[in-house]
This record gives sequence, structure tokens and C-alpha cells, in this order.
Amino acid sequence: MTGLRYVYAVCHPFGSALQAQLTGVAGDPPRLLTHHGLVAVVSHVPERDFAEEPLRAHLEDLDWLTAVARAHQGVIDALTAVTTPLPLRLGTVFRDDSGVRVMLEAREADFRRTLDRLAGRVEWGVKVYAESGAEPAETQRPAEKAASGRDYLRQRRMRAKAHEDLWEKAEEFANRLHAALSAHADDSRLHAPQNSTLSGASGRNVLNAAYLVARKDCEEFVELVDRTKDDVSGTAPQLRVELTGPWAAYSFAGEEP
Repeated sequence: MTGLRYVYAVCHPFGSALQAQLTGVAGDPPRLLTHHGLVAVVSHVPERDFAEEPLRAHLEDLDWLTAVARAHQGVIDALTAVTTPLPLRLGTVFRDDSGVRVMLEAREADFRRTLDRLAGRVEWGVKVYAESGAEPAETQRPAEKAASGRDYLRQRRMRAKAHEDLWEKAEEFANRLHAALSAHADDSRLHAPQNSTLSGASGRNVLNAAYLVARKDCEEFVELVDRTKDDVSGTAPQLRVELTGPWAAYSFAGEEP
């Protein structure tokens, strides 16, 4: 099959087979290209969509981009089940196998160093949200009708102070949780808080973190997060903790998103 080469990840050689019927971007099954003891996971993609100009245009098409991202992630997930992949950024494309080999040679030392650091580890994501609608008890009473402009401003200040206290407590909780989880991980990354308009998640995102965890320690890590979620639901219902993973170690691979 002709076409450009789409590269998903780089790995050390591995013996386990990928899941049957796995397809990648543009519906082509991924294959392994070995060079200098490194493995690039690639598939063929059509030039009409993935050459430089059409690819740049497609990146403005959310539906197209979503389909590619899902296919890309499907291959990475399949690799994560059998080895430790170093995922490359979405849309990494070369003219042919020779171009992929040149890339492997140029970055060989970095790839080996990163793969050794990530070996036997996966990424977990933890987010903490504070629900803006969950106000402290003193602000939940029916609002008294302001007798004057001064009373109105006083009520406004009280509500503003209550919200400030809520955000402050949420950030303190998030900092404590991050410290506790970091102590149970080999590495961690703090990402910028998510925009709720873009993510669709309710509440204000006060922690958006990734943790690199050895596979042998994953059960203990997940139990720690679960205990935290149970504690929060009973004592601080305005806070919500979300756990995602395990993922390939995107946040620790040194690749641009």
C-alpha cells in the first residue's frame, strides 16, 4: 500500500502481539518498523489528507481531527497493554519508511533515555473541581430585602467573601492532595486548569495533574484516590475528584501535545 507514514509511538522491541483487527488512522492497521533496536509504530495514510497543506487545513476541522485523535489513541492504548510506548504528537507524518528511520537515528539517544525512564510505568490523571453553586450554609438562607443601598452592598460583600473562602479551601485541598499523590508517584506534572466551556465539565477546575506511577504501585495509587473521593463526598460535597487512566505517559514523554 502506498502513502505517507503516520507514526504513533516509539518503543523498545516487544514480543507480545497487538490485538487482532486493530486499525489506526485512516483505517490502516499499524505495523512495526524496527531500526537500530528501536521500534516505530506506523501505518499508511493518504497524501491527499496528510501532506503538509491538506493536514494544516484539516486541523481546523474538529470532526476530522476528533476521528484522527480517536484512532491515534486506540493504537496507543493497544501498545500500552503490551509495552511502554513513547507516544509521539498527533499528526507526526513522514514521506516513507526511510524518513522514519532518519528520524529514529536523529533522536535515538533521547528516545532510549526517555524509554528507559518510562519503562514499566503509566500515567494517571487527577482533577479536582469546586462547584460554584455549592455555597456555604450562611449564604444559603433566603436573601433579606436590602433596606438601603448600604445593606445591599453589605450582602454583596458577604456573598463575595463566601465564594472567596470556598475557592481558597478548594485550592488548599488540591495542594494537599497533589502533595500526597506525588509522594506515591515517580514523577508528576501540573497542567493548566481546564476551561469548563471547552471541557464541558461542571465546576471550577482547581487541580489538573498527571502522575507517573510504576505498574506495580498502581493499585495502591488508585486506592488512595478512591479514599480521597469518599472522604470528599462526605465532608466537602462542593468538591469533586476525578481519576482517569492508566494512560501512556504523554505528560512525561517530552513531546509536544
